Order: sequence, then C-alpha cells, then structure tokens
Amino acid sequence: MTSLSSVSSLSYDRCCDEILAQTDALRAALDGADLGATVPSCPDWTLRELAVHVGGAHRWVGEIVRTRAAEEVPEDKVPGFEGPDSEDPAALDAWLAEGAAATVAALREAGPDAEVWTWVRERRTAFWARRMTHETAVHRADAALAARAPYEVDAEVAADTIEEWLGIVALAQEEGDPEAAELRGGGRSLHLHATDVPGAEWLIEFGEDRFTWRHAHEKATVALRGTLTDLMLVFNRRLEPTDPRVEVLGDVALLDFWLDRSSFG
Repeated sequence: MTSLSSVSSLSYDRCCDEILAQTDALRAALDGADLGATVPSCPDWTLRELAVHVGGAHRWVGEIVRTRAAEEVPEDKVPGFEGPDSEDPAALDAWLAEGAAATVAALREAGPDAEVWTWVRERRTAFWARRMTHETAVHRADAALAARAPYEVDAEVAADTIEEWLGIVALAQEEGDPEAAELRGGGRSLHLHATDVPGAEWLIEFGEDRFTWRHAHEKATVALRGTLTDLMLVFNRRLEPTDPRVEVLGDVALLDFWLDRSSFG
C-alpha cells in the first residue's frame, strides 16, 4: 500500500511522463464513445469539445515552451489549436496523441528551469509540466463520466492534484478573487482523509485573513473521507460530496462553502 512518503510533488520528468500517460488514458476513454454526448461535469461541452479543449491546451503550452514566449501566446497563433480538420474519431485520436507528444518533447528539450510566460509568479517550464499533468488528469475524469467508463488515478498524481489546486486557490485569494477571498474566518477547518493511502491527509484552516493548509491528522469542523482518487474528484467538483463513495463528517455546509468558492478562474 502506498504511504505518504511517496505521495509528494511530482518531479519534472514524472510530469512529462504523466502528460503522455494521462492523454493515452483519455484517448482510451474516448475510443468507441459517443463524441456528441454532453459531459455531465462540463455541461457546456460535448465529449468531442472536451477532447479538443485538452488537445488545444497541450498545443498552446507547447508553443509557449517551444518559442520561450515572454508574453501570453494568442490561441490563433498556435498551429492546430482548433482541432483536427476531419470529424473522424480516428483523426481526433491522432491529433490528441501528436499534440501531447510534441508538447512533452518541447518540455523535455527545455528542461524545468527555462524562463517562459505563465499566469503565476513562477515563470518556469516546471509550472507548465505540472499544470498540464493535472489539466489532463482532471479532464480525463470528465471524459470517463461522459463515456460511463471507470476512472482511477495513481496516488502520487491524485495527491499532487489536490496540492496544486490548493496552491491555485491560495493564489486566487492573494490576488483578490472575490469568491476565494471569502475562504477565511478563524476557528473553522476542513480535513481531507484518504482511506486507502496511509498518511495522505490535509488540514485546511481558515485564518482571519486567509486559509492555510498542512498535512495533519486532527479533528476539524468538517472531514471528507474516501479513497485518494475520490477525494481528488470531490475537491475538483467532479464527484458530489453526497456520493456514497465518500463520507462527510461534521459541518457539511463548510465543505459546500469551500467547493462553491474554490472554482477555477
């Protein structure tokens, strides 16, 4: 059984490997699925549109890294961003595979410390390797939901998805996002407890001005218990906290409060 000692931030090389592995798993979920089906967790998209979003993001990041862009690259300047010319599912599959491979090749050629534009203070290629790992892993969950396919993610990836998300929400709070700004107020806390990975626990504490988090096993205002994959899915709003696969103990309203105010963008 995996323990917390091996559940830590992913290395740059591991992220590059995971972008390819998660893309391959996404392609497998799409194989034979109805690409016109609505994605339950992203209802504005069909399954095909979800796939094009992921592949477009890969290409956009690949262009930023390949050109060592110092400013944001417009989407219309990214070759192939809009998806394959053909509606054939085989063309979409090939387009996804080619885009991920090209982006990973650019990341590996650049190394983790090349200076490039990002939307955070960390202006390094390492940011994009990690971001695309989790972008692909979470959207693979969306595809699995739409295709009614099983979904599981490796413990190290799931744990790092949670921690990257905590960092994104903390950044949003720091930059004055009005919803993230509400994630404060002393004396309240949220505990995440993975039931299948010893030591995989997070305590999120609401301070007077901001929230902080740490690894701890302590009593909290509300606790969310489940497998590490399911904790990650709830945390990313891909699984409802009312689902029988997870258990919520304590102040359910506080968990809902967190989920409502920790949205991307």
